[in-house]
Amino acid sequence: MSAREQARHQGGRPRDSRVDDAIASAVRELLSEVGYARLTMAEVAARAGVGKAAIYRRHATKQEMIFDVLLPEKFLAVAPDHGSLRADLAAVLTEIADSLTLPPKGTVPGLLADVHADPALGDRFDEKYLGAQLQTLTEILDRATARGELTTRPDPATLNALLVGPVFAWLFLLSESPDQLPALTATLLDTTLALIGPDRPGPRTDPAGGR
Repeated sequence: MSAREQARHQGGRPRDSRVDDAIASAVRELLSEVGYARLTMAEVAARAGVGKAAIYRRHATKQEMIFDVLLPEKFLAVAPDHGSLRADLAAVLTEIADSLTLPPKGTVPGLLADVHADPALGDRFDEKYLGAQLQTLTEILDRATARGELTTRPDPATLNALLVGPVFAWLFLLSESPDQLPALTATLLDTTLALIGPDRPGPRTDPAGGR
């Protein structure tokens, strides 16, 4: 039986938070020093001062280890409630921007590529990251509708794309500076509210009455 298999069969032992913290610190340090592609489980174990079995008890793969370190359980787990749709979406945008800018350069694109190549990891990503985002946005939209800020509730998945897509494109497709994100997100918030607000236009028609 391999070291990984032995580690997985050692059930019942309580988790040591000091080991969790050491692994998380090692992952963050090595991502900054060697980058996502060159980081290995062995290097993390050595830097954290733990055996590889301790890591495999917590994370099945390198990708899952980095995923768990960068996206803690509390990420977007609680919907902000600041009394208005604008304030709530602004808080969500800030958290999304932080989650994309805090990891060292190259980490997010590399991790996402590996996540989508692994169906099991992709399922976890959807549940922990996308699922939390959609649940949070649904709650925010429901409250806004109840307050009368929205006449109909937009699709949460569409809203999620409107919020996340431009931030992702700015950072990873255009390689623009994170320093400009506050201005981008302010414009993005205005545009999104105009699109989903109660006065948004209906389908356009031509003068002859066609669609």
